[in-house]
Amino acid sequence: MARTAADLVIETLNAAGVQRIYGVAGDSLNGLTDSIRRLKTVEWVHMRHEEAGAFAAGAEAHLTGNLAVCAGSCGPGNLHLINGLFDCYRSRVPVLAIAAHIPSEEIGSLYFQATHPENLFAECSHYVELVSNPEHLPRILEKAIRIAVAERGVAVVVIPGDIALKTTDVKAPTWLAPRPPVVRPGDSDLDALARLLNAGKKITMMCGAGCAGAHAQVTELARTLGAPIVHSLRGKEHVEYDNPFDVGMTGLIGFASGYAAMKECDTLLLLGTDFPYRQFYPEKARIAQVDLRAESLGNRCRLELGVVGDVGATVAALLPKLKPKPDAKFLGAALAHYRKARADLDKLAEGGPGGGKIHPQYLSRLVSELADDDAIFTCDVGTATVWAARYIKMNGKRRLIGSFNHASMANAMPQAIGAQSAYRDRQVISMSGDGGFAMMMGDFISLSQLGLPVKVIVLNNGTLGFVEMEMKASGFVDTAVGLENPNFAAMAEAMGIKGIRVEDPRKLEDAVRQVLAHKGPALLDVVSARQELAMPPKTSATQAYHFGMFTLKAVMDGRATQLIDLARTNLRV
Repeated sequence: MARTAADLVIETLNAAGVQRIYGVAGDSLNGLTDSIRRLKTVEWVHMRHEEAGAFAAGAEAHLTGNLAVCAGSCGPGNLHLINGLFDCYRSRVPVLAIAAHIPSEEIGSLYFQATHPENLFAECSHYVELVSNPEHLPRILEKAIRIAVAERGVAVVVIPGDIALKTTDVKAPTWLAPRPPVVRPGDSDLDALARLLNAGKKITMMCGAGCAGAHAQVTELARTLGAPIVHSLRGKEHVEYDNPFDVGMTGLIGFASGYAAMKECDTLLLLGTDFPYRQFYPEKARIAQVDLRAESLGNRCRLELGVVGDVGATVAALLPKLKPKPDAKFLGAALAHYRKARADLDKLAEGGPGGGKIHPQYLSRLVSELADDDAIFTCDVGTATVWAARYIKMNGKRRLIGSFNHASMANAMPQAIGAQSAYRDRQVISMSGDGGFAMMMGDFISLSQLGLPVKVIVLNNGTLGFVEMEMKASGFVDTAVGLENPNFAAMAEAMGIKGIRVEDPRKLEDAVRQVLAHKGPALLDVVSARQELAMPPKTSATQAYHFGMFTLKAVMDGRATQLIDLARTNLRV
């Protein structure tokens, strides 16, 4: 058979180190999937939904740091990629999407399944381009790969199905993308940053995902400055472990100690974070920021100084210019506050008596304690993220992935597919909410078909829990959030996947052990308390007023029993 443009795509991806493509087959993708079948250098991961394929590719890219690829056929097929690609784009992970297109001669004629992918993908990508002929393909494909890798983001190549089938003699490239550079600020910026930090009396460090690979430098900086470290959710896996200066998170799902450490400082140093919630920043502190992306500097708060650089390289160059802080009162108070906050949270993670309700804190604590030391966790948005953030412990080998910037429902299980595809021998655990799991439930059967031993733990509380809490906190009676769920464990068994359902807290630990020890894919259906409140680190008078209005409206709406259940659940009675 003559060599096709689709063959060139697969040869180029193979040269770039790509091992698999996540997608759903379709007629406009026939050239690509047939090339994969013949060349046998790249694996086709057969998904049930393209959105799940994009999430899976994003998880692989997050964990490996390497380019990952997903694909969709023309029209609806590639449109389904968009939500997952938005998550990849906002999480800054290198992903290439191949968007197959209608026949090239039909473009612009309102043909069957016609769209304009080069316009549709523009907002969720760093680069998107339509390939108009086989000679056009090499330059576009290579540029897309370089941009995805260099920008750590999304690139989209739009290829009409007929173009993919045309012959070409162009050879695959031997060089595709540069290695990441080491970036540090100039000496004058480092001197200015050192002066600002040396003048501070009560310094707090806020650390995000940009601190990946810089654990030693970050903790040494905290030691020198006598500074507590607050971490963002995406920074948790990189800075929380083996860190005597960690005081937890701040933000809507954070700890009181993290909130106080940021609010009470006179100097705040932001390291590799674009933490979005402006109400949690201090009002009067001097603020400096270090980030590899210049566009993030001063994005959330007024800065006294912002510098561009890798966190590790910048801190290493900064440390010799700093004067150690002998006064440890501020740090000591912050650490004491953290110990109390941590103890209060841990009290909520105890098992209840037989016949009582299973509290999600207890479930998350058990999963953390019983999971492998190098387990990979994915978590759905909403309350599943809250409990993972507060109770899943990192140790430098574990990983935690979620839709933490895009906040899309239904991310956890598809991301677990990508994680397990990339790391077949590691334990992968999806902490799924019942709403998120049901939304993308079609790809649950992919675990069996693909032979992926993912463990799916469904927090079955019968509601869109975080949405319900947001309604109550805003003074609304919760509406349109209830979920009438099936027995998910029975459903799993019908699909040939091990399923266990548990409703008694006394049986939970054994159930978690069984699911985690199972050799193949497994699902744990945990029927848990619906009315569990995930309290933010600081509640305002306005929030208290609105919650009071909710209770009044609930009584007037005939929901007094719901208030009683709410009190019993959270008072543990």
